[in-house]
Amino acid sequence: MSAKKSKKTMSRSTVLILLTLVYVFNFLDRQIIGIVSPFIQADLGFTDAQLGWLKGLAFAALYCTVAIPIALLADRFNRVRIVSISLAVWSAFTVLTGMAQTFAQMLFARIGVGIGEAGGSPPSHSIISDLYAKEERASALGIYSLGIPLGVMAAYFATGTLLSMEGANWRWVLIALGVPGILLAVVLMLIVPEPKRGAKDVAVDVDPDADPVKFSENLKTLLSIPSWWNMCLAVSFVSFGGYAVSNWGIDYIARWKPEVMAPESFRNLMYAFGVLNALAYGPGTYFGAKWADSLGKKSVRAYGWLPGAALLIGAPALILSFWVDSLTIHILLIALYTLTAGFYLGPSFALAQTLAPIRMRAMSTALFFFILNMIALGGGPTIIGLISQHLTPEHGPEQALRLAMTWLAVPYAISILFFFITAKTLPNDWTAANARNSGKT
Repeated sequence: MSAKKSKKTMSRSTVLILLTLVYVFNFLDRQIIGIVSPFIQADLGFTDAQLGWLKGLAFAALYCTVAIPIALLADRFNRVRIVSISLAVWSAFTVLTGMAQTFAQMLFARIGVGIGEAGGSPPSHSIISDLYAKEERASALGIYSLGIPLGVMAAYFATGTLLSMEGANWRWVLIALGVPGILLAVVLMLIVPEPKRGAKDVAVDVDPDADPVKFSENLKTLLSIPSWWNMCLAVSFVSFGGYAVSNWGIDYIARWKPEVMAPESFRNLMYAFGVLNALAYGPGTYFGAKWADSLGKKSVRAYGWLPGAALLIGAPALILSFWVDSLTIHILLIALYTLTAGFYLGPSFALAQTLAPIRMRAMSTALFFFILNMIALGGGPTIIGLISQHLTPEHGPEQALRLAMTWLAVPYAISILFFFITAKTLPNDWTAANARNSGKT
């Protein structure tokens, strides 16, 4: 009785915090392979190309594909249960990744992590959108998006701490980070309630659970919205760079400044990057979302031009960071990039929800992530690994990776262009979505 009562009375802030914690584990388990990558390469002898497959396409392919049928379930059945089961699955496969002895075994484990994580964000976005109105949705999803910097920060801190212990290795890190996720999954399923769909959007006399519009018609509507596509492509190409940096940044430092791989120096480096994500990516994500909501009250175009303007500052700083001689300056330039890179998260996730038909919200996020992650997560780490592998015979491992990372200027330029195109197309699409979801059309 008390459990049922707690589910009914749980505040939306508590639900948001718990879902954000799930997202922390999502990115913690996703990011960790890139952080311990130099140790895996030294232990198991993987090439840059093999590491690229493990960090990118092996994870992304089924992550993206499985997200579609899971989203179909989430638009019809209990979303909290789906998130809980997914969290347990990807956490268990993170543990198995730490036990892998061969490339094939680790490839299988990474695919398993991807399958599990496919059920995390689409139903979570849908739940949050049923708890917060469209005028505050970017802020709420911005808070949820803090799971990214917090997850990355936790991954750096955990790696630095665990690997500084006597006798510890990269396997300890993966196993130690997977087990708590399984425990959180149990807690989530027991205490979090399933909210009513469309409660913050539909008119009083409209029942979203009795939506007569067929799935195929909703899907056709969703995919015919220009701003949805423009924002999706903008986010895909900025994330292409982001995933490449997060998965190859430590490898680059290990080749450029090999002395930092000594235990104490490496621990300090991990703590520095953990703090960087807390003080740069976290505020960038949170205040970028709040700023977008504030400016969006005057003009919804802000949801498009604000992330694009931020990247005009951040992307050049990132490229320059790979051509400086000082590790301190390198980290400071990465920090500037990281601050600006967080600006797009709240606005883009909010648009994926607000522009979608109510019964397509989980599917909207799943399709959004399908395109995003096939381009970004599947492409970024994998292509950088392949470019680096190709250039290594001529330039050596350090310069090859530096040149590969410099090539990221191309996807960042494409991203900025699509953010500004989104700003142009958004007003008409926003108005049409408001009319459709309020039951006026």
